[in-house]
Order: sequence, then C-alpha cells, then structure tokens
Amino acid sequence: MTIQLLNASGCLDPLAAPDVARSLDVVVTKTITPLPRAGNPPVRIAETEHGMVNSIGLQGPGIEAFVEESLPRLAGLGVPLWVSVGGFSADDYALCCTRLDGDDRIAAIELNLSCPNVEEAPETAAELVSAARGATSRTLYAKLSPAQWDIAESARAVVAAGADGLSLVNTIRGLALDPVTHRPRLGRGVGGYSGPALRPIALACVHACAEAVDVPIVGMGGVFSGSDAVELAAVGASAVALGTVLFADPLAPGRIRAEMAPAVAALGSEGLPANRAPLLSI
Repeated sequence: MTIQLLNASGCLDPLAAPDVARSLDVVVTKTITPLPRAGNPPVRIAETEHGMVNSIGLQGPGIEAFVEESLPRLAGLGVPLWVSVGGFSADDYALCCTRLDGDDRIAAIELNLSCPNVEEAPETAAELVSAARGATSRTLYAKLSPAQWDIAESARAVVAAGADGLSLVNTIRGLALDPVTHRPRLGRGVGGYSGPALRPIALACVHACAEAVDVPIVGMGGVFSGSDAVELAAVGASAVALGTVLFADPLAPGRIRAEMAPAVAALGSEGLPANRAPLLSI
C-alpha cells in the first residue's frame, strides 16, 4: 500500500523550494482570496514546547494576480496542484472557484473553511461548499476545523452540499505567552496551534469522519514520522499532508516515505482499512 503525501496549505512555498515540492505527490497552494491581503501584523509565528502558533492572516496577492503570475510557474513544477481558496462570504468562495473553473493546470480546489486567524464568513460550512459547487465542476475538498463538538455532522453536511473530499484538520486556536512579560507572543494574540500535540485531535477527527462519509480524506496534524502518517491512514485517511514538520525539516517527505514502509509492514494485512476511498485527481 502507498500513502500519498501532500503539504498542508501555507506550510510550503513551492516556488522557493521546488525540490521539496517535487518530492510530494500533490502540492497545495497557500490560501488565495479574491482581493490581495497584507495579512496580520507581526509577530506571526512563535514556537511552543510541543508545536507552534501562527497568525499569518491569509496574506496573498489575490486571485487575479495568482492566476496570471503564480499559477503558470506552479504548473511548471510538474506536480499535481491543488489551489486553496478562502474568503469572508459565500460570494468570495464562488468568485475564486469561478476564476479557477476549467483551468486544467489545477487538479482540485481545497476550500479553507476553518482558518482561525481571520474573521469567519457568516455562512455555514455547508453553505460555503454549496456556493463553490455552483461555481465550478472541479474536484472540491473541504478543510474543516477540529474546534467543533461533532465534526462528523459537519462532514456529512459539506459532502451533501457537494464536497468531493475532506481535509482534516486545520489548526486549532492557541495562545503562547512571553515567559518574562506574560504578554501574547503573536501580534494578533491568539493564533493557530499546530505540531505534534495536534495529532491525537486529528486522529479522532479523521476516524469520526471516515465512519460518517464515504469520500477521500486527507489527514493532517502533527505528522513528524512515517509511523504518524500510517496512524492517520489506519483510521481512514486516503492520503497524508505534512505541515509544521516542513518548517523544521524541509526534507521530511523523503524521510517519512522511507519510514512508512516498515510501519505498514508492522501493521500487517489487517492493520489498514481495505475500503478507504481513493484520493481524487492525482
């Protein structure tokens, strides 16, 4: 069995690190919004004992500049490309999806429905997916937050609204304090918490959603080893995305691939679900 590897959106600049990008099975872009965004004020990233918090704030050039300037260069990497899109209303998601619809350089669109570092759209996740589905025929993945009591119900709702797959999970809100001043270390205060401590949460979310819906799931959250990746596959992920680990170890994809083989062998033939939905658009 092969576990395909992606990067988590926002955790890799594929144009700055093309060799790392080419070591993945799929490259996922940073989230693109309709208009250019400067992002949140610094400080934007702070390490913690068991991970890190970030508050980038969806900094980006906007959809038009992305399509005209970045997309041709990304397509030139020769790796299947997923474009992450976000916004502050259903119209924002629909606008981005309309602009990307029909572009064969894109294998799928990931809908960032759960960024903890910006104001949320007033619509529900299902309403955002429905708006995107009405704007494009491309494969849609819905990226959900772990900060909800019943993520399985959310999974059922977004799949019913037109999502072809799920990305689980996004970061969860966290706060890091300066040890001397006891003031927040991030400019915005609270940020998105990621790293090894997120893995048990991600495992629980993937497990719940795999039981609830029959669509491909990209599992992510705290993956630092081949064994971590295999655990996500064991609870229902069709593929695994690498996030925080890429900041500390850009060569992690190759290392994790090498580590996965003995981890899979150790599980035995009964250790992984036989009916995992295949990852679409690879």
